[in-house]
Order: sequence, then structure tokens, then C-alpha cells
Amino acid sequence: MIDVIRENMAPIMFGGLVMFLIIGYPAAFSLAAIGLFSGLVAIELGLIAPNFLGNLTFQLYGVLSNELLLAIPFFTFMGVILEKSGLAEDLLEGFGQLFGGIRGGLSYAVIIVGAILGAITGTVAASVIAMGLISLPVMMRYGYNVRHATGVIAASGTITQLIPPSLVLIVLADQLQRSPGEMYIGATGASIVQVLLFMGWVFILSIIRPQDVPALPPEARTLRGWPLWKKIIRGTVPSLALIFIVLGTILLGLVTPTEAGAMGVVGAILLAWFNGRLSWELMWAGMNSTMRLTAMVVFILLGARVFSLVFQGVGGGHWIEHMLSHLPGGVVGFLIFVNIFIFVLAFFLDFFEIAFIVIPLLAPVAEAMGINLVWFGVMICANMQTSFMHPPFGFALFYLRGIVPRDKVKTRDIYMGAIPWLVLQLILVGILIAFPELVTFFLDKTPEVDLDTVQIVLPPAGGGATPLVFEAPPPPSFGTPAPTYEAPPPPSFN
Repeated sequence: MIDVIRENMAPIMFGGLVMFLIIGYPAAFSLAAIGLFSGLVAIELGLIAPNFLGNLTFQLYGVLSNELLLAIPFFTFMGVILEKSGLAEDLLEGFGQLFGGIRGGLSYAVIIVGAILGAITGTVAASVIAMGLISLPVMMRYGYNVRHATGVIAASGTITQLIPPSLVLIVLADQLQRSPGEMYIGATGASIVQVLLFMGWVFILSIIRPQDVPALPPEARTLRGWPLWKKIIRGTVPSLALIFIVLGTILLGLVTPTEAGAMGVVGAILLAWFNGRLSWELMWAGMNSTMRLTAMVVFILLGARVFSLVFQGVGGGHWIEHMLSHLPGGVVGFLIFVNIFIFVLAFFLDFFEIAFIVIPLLAPVAEAMGINLVWFGVMICANMQTSFMHPPFGFALFYLRGIVPRDKVKTRDIYMGAIPWLVLQLILVGILIAFPELVTFFLDKTPEVDLDTVQIVLPPAGGGATPLVFEAPPPPSFGTPAPTYEAPPPPSFN
């Protein structure tokens, strides 16, 4: 029995973690408890040395001293401030009036504004709540199908997960040991495809079921001409300014994500003040939400480091690599398995738990198989969007359920409305697997150098046309070689 446990310590650890998570025990404490208990058992079985757990102090200090993770509270605080700053109202009203005359116009407006807010805040909750409070009553008033309306609002909020400067991309960059700038550049193409997929579905729906996405009547389009463009400019110009402050400075290499988040917070506060929305209540709500989310992330990451250290110590990394690298289908088979696995996990875990628990186990295998980790991370990010849209556990659906009236919108309608958009997100994952150039095309290409063809040409001497040529001097001559002396033959005594 002891030998069986010793040989299968890594699978037992992984199975125990899955069991604790299924029964609903908090992930942070499950990870830490299983890691510490398994570490003591591994010491008793001789799998690791007692001083191996001394590395835990360095692991935990690495988490608490990681400046990249400081971006999480900054982006969270900025999202809460922007939710109440009036920016979403200006954007939605302007684009709603602009596209209102065509079928599905309000849906197009929600998708565009969701993408703009995603490029500013990087948080799902702020986008879903702001657009749900503003757009859903208008869409229902003018005859939009309830399931479509709730689905497009929830899905447009989750675009935030993929559009830089997403919190998920920051966390994945940390776990994959890649720079956030690379992840942001790689996610650009995937973000554009996601928005086009959503808008394409609205267009198809406007043809096959026009009654679900009617155009606004003329009396509802109250803004025309300069007043309409003034409303659009009022929302667009601050948005573009914040996008440049937060995202543009990162992509240009001027600041780190943490510094960009800090500047974004200042910009969001100034925007709220400009719109007359800044108050102590707003600041307190932002700090409270930020404190809760940041504490949750840090505790999950600390627990994940405890579990990961012991898991790697008992050979868990080799077990995972051996199991996944021998899947049928090679790289494609591995990618299909990983995406199905994460899609199922997303029913039970949020994206932070998936990123901190699963990604450190998969990344070494992907790198050993020659997979570009930036592409791998963007693909996983696209898949992890589904964790917000899964009925019945998706957080975007919870946010929407909390702000819509129960007497007008049933929970079943919210869940059923999410399914088409969930399918579109999975289609995006398939497109990224089939066309990795959507991610890698935007990345810097490392030139391949053939050392056999390298030539070194020196500049001409004194501005002339003939380059300097250095030749080795002839060896010195010391005259006639000295005579050689040979030993005389031995004497003969015969």
C-alpha cells in the first residue's frame, strides 16, 4: 500500500484537489491544505527532503513582491470608478442613436461599447453592470427579444477578458513567464475576430429573425446632426484618451502595466469629477471592491504556490508531461484536450483559479511540444471567456441577474440567451487553433542567423574605397638552422 502511494503521489494530490473543489471548499485553502499535508506525507515517504519545503518562503515572497500583480487592484479600482463616471451612458446613447435606424442597431452599439470599455477597464463586472443598467431597459422597451438582449449584454461584457489590457492577460503573462506587452499584441487579432463574430451573428439574426432585433422608430431617434455627433464625441474622446493612457503607453514600451493602471485610475477619477459623479461614496465603493478582489487573488496565488511546489517535488510535472505528450493527434490533440478540459473546469472555477492552478501544469508541456506560449496563452484566454457565460455558474450572468427586474426577465431567459454567444466564443477558439497567425503575425519575428554565412567587412581606411586588409606577418628568420648532434655509438669491447 505504501509503495502504491509513493508511486502515485502526484495523481493522488491532483485527485484530492479536484474533490475539494467539487464539494465547494474555497480554492485558496484547498490548495494550501493539500499542498502542506502532501508535503509532510512526501517527507515521511522519502520522496522529498525535509529542507525542500524551505523553498516555500522564497515562493511566497516572490508572490508578494511581484510588481506585475499590482496592476490588478489598479485596473479593478479604475473599472469601478468608470462604471459610475457617466462614460458608458454617453457612449451607449451616442452609438445607440447612430445605429438605431437599422435592425439590430442597439445590439451593434452594445458590442462596440463593450469593446471600448474593455480596452479601458479590463474588468468584466464594470462593463456588464453599466451596459445592463443602461441598455437593457431601452432594448426591452422597443421590442428586442429578451433572451437576445441579455445575451448580447453579457457577451459584450466578457469581450473585456480578451481585449487588452485584460486582467486575464496580465495573470497569464505572469504564469507563462511572458511579457504583458507580448500578450497584449498577440491578443489584438483575436479581439478583432471576436467582435466581428458577435456583429456577424447580429447581422444574421436581423435577416432570419428581424422581429427579435427591430430598428428604433423615428420618434425614438431624437438626436440628429451636430447634437448626435456631439454626444458621440463626448463619449469617444475621453475613451480614446484613456485607451492611449492605459494601453497605448504599454504597447509603446513607455510604462509597465502597473504604471499604466495607476495612470488610468487618475484618468478615471478626473473623468468622474468632470461629469459631476465623483463622491466619497463612489471612492469607498471602489476601494471596497478592489480590496475584496485583490485579497481573493493573493490568497489563491499563495495557495497555488504551496500546492505547485510540493506537486513538482513529487514528480507531478513529469507525470503531467508524460500523460499529455502521448495523447493521440500530437500537438492538435493536445490543444483539443486542453480546451475541452478548461471548458469543463470553467463550469466550476473562475478564471483566477484556472490561471493559478491549471496553467502552471500545462505550460511546461506546451513549451516542450514547441508551442508558442503567447499563442497558447491567448487561446486559453479566449476559452476562459466561457467561464463568465456558462449557465448556470457564469459570473456575467450573475451580474446581469442582480440588476434586472425579476418580474420582467426570468432567470431561464438569461441562461438560454447566453448559449448562442457561448458557441461563438468556442468558434473563436477553433479559429485560433486553425489560424495561429492571428496571434503570431503581430509579434516581433526573431531573425534566423546562419553562422556559416556571416561576413565581417571593415570600413575603408581614411575614407578611401579600399577596405583595410589585415594579414598575419611572416614568421621571423633566424638564419641557418643550428647543426644537430647525435649521440655516438656505444663502444665495443670485443
